[in-house]
Amino acid sequence: MNIFPAIDLREGRVVRLTQGDYDRMEVYGDSPVDMAAAFRARGASFLHMVDLDGARDGTTANRDSVAAVAAAGGLFIQVGGGVRTEERIASYLELGVDRVILGTVAAENFAFAEKMAAKYGPAIAVGVDAKDGFVAIRGWKELTALQGVEFCRRLAEAGVETVIYTDISRDGAMQGTNLEVYRVLSQVKGLNVVASGGVSSYEEIEALRDLGLYGTILGKALYTGTLELEKAIALARPGGMGSPGGGEGEEERK
Repeated sequence: MNIFPAIDLREGRVVRLTQGDYDRMEVYGDSPVDMAAAFRARGASFLHMVDLDGARDGTTANRDSVAAVAAAGGLFIQVGGGVRTEERIASYLELGVDRVILGTVAAENFAFAEKMAAKYGPAIAVGVDAKDGFVAIRGWKELTALQGVEFCRRLAEAGVETVIYTDISRDGAMQGTNLEVYRVLSQVKGLNVVASGGVSSYEEIEALRDLGLYGTILGKALYTGTLELEKAIALARPGGMGSPGGGEGEEERK
C-alpha cells in the first residue's frame, strides 16, 4: 500500500481544514516546496495535493505552488481541486503532475469523467467525497443524491482506475477513519482505492493495508506528530515493518 502525505493549499500556504470547513483552518507552513521536500527526505515517494481555493471557486490560485513542487521532482504527484475541464487536466500534466483528480465535474457530468478516463488512462482519478454516505461537491459545500459506494462502482465500470474516497465527517477530526466503507470498496473489481479522512493510528494503516487498498492519504496526523511518516511507510508494506523494500506500488519515483 502506498502512503500519500497530503499538502492542502490555500492562498499558497500549506493548511488543513477540519471536516472540510474553510472557517476551521490551521496553517502549517508558507512553502509547499519545503513541505514536499521534508516529506521526500522522510521517505515519501508519493504526494497528494489539493487546491482548496480551486475546489471552492474553480480558480487556479495555487497553480504556481503546484508547478514549483512538480519542478522539484522526486515524487509521484496527484493533484485535485477545481479540475472541471480538459484544459485544466492538460495544464497540470504539462507541469509534470502524474495524476489529476476530478471531483465535482465527475458527479455533475459523468460522461466527461468517463471520456477523460478513456483518453488519459491512469493519469485520471476521481475524488469521491462523502457525507453521511452521499457525494458532496464544490469544496464539500453541496450534498448530492449520489450514494458514495454505488458511485464508485459506476466509476469502475466506466474505466476509472483510481478513486480517492473521503469520509468528510472523519477528515481532520483525528477520530479514526471509516474502515467499514473501505472494506466494501476493496471488493470493487478493477478499482484502486485510496483511503482519505481521519487516518490517525498505525493500527488503521495496518488494517487498510490488509484490506488490499492501493493507498492511504495522511494529513493532520502527520502535521500534529501523531504519526511518523517513516513508520507509516514501513507499516504499509506487504508484511509490515518486517518486510524489506520501499513499499512502492506500480508507480515509481521520478
